[in-house]
Amino acid sequence: MIIFVGRSNVGKSTLIFRLTGKYVKRGKRPGVTRKPIEIGWRGKTIVDMPGFGFMSGVPKHVQEKIKTEIVHFIEDNADKIELAVLVVDGKSTLEIIERWEKRGEIPIDVEFFQFLQELNIPTIVAVNKMDKVKNLNATINRLIEKFGLNGTWEDYKDTFVPISAKFGTNLDQLRKLIEEKIKESREQRG
Repeated sequence: MIIFVGRSNVGKSTLIFRLTGKYVKRGKRPGVTRKPIEIGWRGKTIVDMPGFGFMSGVPKHVQEKIKTEIVHFIEDNADKIELAVLVVDGKSTLEIIERWEKRGEIPIDVEFFQFLQELNIPTIVAVNKMDKVKNLNATINRLIEKFGLNGTWEDYKDTFVPISAKFGTNLDQLRKLIEEKIKESREQRG
């Protein structure tokens, strides 16, 4: 099982469509995907998880309920999940993280990354919308720091991948990395 997680409106469904050719419902507004959507692809189950965080027109308690359901789904299926692809919006994620930090809160993207690490689920961070990012190296280096890791993008080329789901940019690199991580995951699990 490969899960695609991330905030609402970061391009998870578009990315799944670009990688697999399988159409998953997607929309312009945040919060189109409300339940995990499973699709079969190359003998694997791809899961498009609901976005966490803000959802247009969705009450706060419903957003919290969805976040809780995502956490339970991941915990309940941790032994079946070979890989998580955490999709972030390369253009806005740093700004959102810094806003949360100013309020003294752990940013939800960072919290999910750490949660996946605690469950020993191999994770790739797909930095989407790179076509809108001015300084890619600086952006990814700052994301690495915000995610609590030491080093630079050079040290984490196997974890942080800049992409544009909309334009199909760098998806071959992401596919290759997905295959490598799944192979490693299988070898470790024996």
